[in-house]
Amino acid sequence: MNIHVHPAGRAFVIGANHRTSGLSVRDRLFVIDANVPEFLNELRQTGLRDGLLLATCDRVEVLGIHSEPEILFSSIRKIFATHAEMPEEELCKILYVREGPAAVRHLFSVTASLKSLVIGEPQVFGQVKAAHRMAKDADMVHGAFEGLLQSAYGAAKRVRTETAIGERPVSIASAACVVARSLHGGLERLNVVVIGGGEMGELMARQFKDNGVKVLTVSHPNPARITQLANRLECHITPYEKLVDALAEADIIICAMGTRRHSLSVDMVRVALKARRNKPQLIIDTAIPGDVETAVNRIDDAFLYDLTDLERVALEGLTSREAEGEAAKMLIEEAVTDYLKDHASRDAVPLLIQLRRHFEAIQQTVLDDHSNDAARATELLVSKLLHCPSEVLREMAVNGKTEIKDAESLLRVLFNLNNTNKENKK
Repeated sequence: MNIHVHPAGRAFVIGANHRTSGLSVRDRLFVIDANVPEFLNELRQTGLRDGLLLATCDRVEVLGIHSEPEILFSSIRKIFATHAEMPEEELCKILYVREGPAAVRHLFSVTASLKSLVIGEPQVFGQVKAAHRMAKDADMVHGAFEGLLQSAYGAAKRVRTETAIGERPVSIASAACVVARSLHGGLERLNVVVIGGGEMGELMARQFKDNGVKVLTVSHPNPARITQLANRLECHITPYEKLVDALAEADIIICAMGTRRHSLSVDMVRVALKARRNKPQLIIDTAIPGDVETAVNRIDDAFLYDLTDLERVALEGLTSREAEGEAAKMLIEEAVTDYLKDHASRDAVPLLIQLRRHFEAIQQTVLDDHSNDAARATELLVSKLLHCPSEVLREMAVNGKTEIKDAESLLRVLFNLNNTNKENKK
């Protein structure tokens, strides 16, 4: 009986990211969601049964499992080149390839956001899951590939729960949210007022909304500008002449006028705090030079932060994330090792099943011929089981010492012969 083991699939990745290519190249490689099914269908035509396309601002990659991934790479490069409308030889200088353990490590690290432009940013986890979902809809995710992706999610969740890699802010806008939480607690019940229509002010307002703020109001001397801003942010408008009344309700004030003169004075803040019965206010000045009178910083219950203050908070967060990144990498290495061990053990299952069936077939033949003579049946069973291995071992011994030594070592491990000999000597 010939025993054949089907080759197990190997993980692979081929693509470009922010380290190997410029934004203009990644823009040309990028595939919008609506076109992903067509792209996946092209991949299927190459012979790829299990794969997905991960397309983000940082990276565009094809990840998958195949028994011989190297035979696919040329075809995948052609698909990328056609899509990006670039010469294939030019694109080849940009695209990287990983196979086997290196590809597994790459996928786990990407999913855990250890290869992002900003380490620890959580968006990529959702992006991988979205790519997974689209590939599944295209019937390009099956058993082994599904197992690989689930292992990647498990590794990413370990990184999130066992390290502080995503806890500290690394952008000015996210730093503003952290400062607000430290002063007010949760953001959901806070009232935020934006004075002016500067870009940084809008960015912070959007960050607060994304983090749970429900009540957001904007004000500006120019009604047309403030209407446009309110439409973009989907928020309330307060006429500029009624700004003082709005400030009394504000837990957070974002100043973004940028007119080179103060739009928020000491008197305005004192009036607002008195109306609030000295409930504290966080005041964020995004303008250079500042929109807020510096003396506001000396008022009790008024907490003034400018961009320099927030940059300091963000820098502390970046340093913290880099330190936590080392601990996260160790967790990823553990997860990769566990996955590869589990994957390797599964590779042996088909052979073991075939071996068991082979033995059972021999056993049945012996029992059919000698069912009434247990001793004779056992003797014949052992003889038949050892016949083929004995012939092969004799042939190896004739051909060379290296082969027979390797076989002998393997047999001793497989059948625990060293321990058997020790037991017999007792």
